[in-house]
Amino acid sequence: MKVAIGADHAGYALKEELKARIAARGHEVVDLGTSSADSTDYPDYAAQVGRRVAEGLVDRGILVCSTGVGMSIAANKIPGVRAAIAFNEDEVRLTRAHNDANVIAFGARYTEPEAGAHLIDIFLETPFDGGRHQRRVDKITALEITAGEAGEGNEG
Repeated sequence: MKVAIGADHAGYALKEELKARIAARGHEVVDLGTSSADSTDYPDYAAQVGRRVAEGLVDRGILVCSTGVGMSIAANKIPGVRAAIAFNEDEVRLTRAHNDANVIAFGARYTEPEAGAHLIDIFLETPFDGGRHQRRVDKITALEITAGEAGEGNEG
């Protein structure tokens, strides 16, 4: 699987740990930064990862910031991205199986490298259940289309 990973300064150290663990499991990792603990802006990295996921250039995306919240909010602004914050096994499994999440966000403040690597394994290995859940994912996609149309002609 091809996985894009990105982090801001607060998530840099955890990103580096997770990147190595993902590669060790045989996945191709596309590191989109940051490359140090110097202050950066998390939306820049969320956009880079999200766009690659939405365009189908990678299979999944992983984001890391201080809490995971900012990254998930920013990534979800990219049409085609369904980003979720990761806290526990059941949540990660369900966000894949029921919501077809294609990006996962971690909070470096709350995630130890071993736990994060385990949650990533679940995220990468859990298939989307489809069925009744597909109808709901389709409604999310429709919201993206409607939001885009609502913004047209509002240059004001």
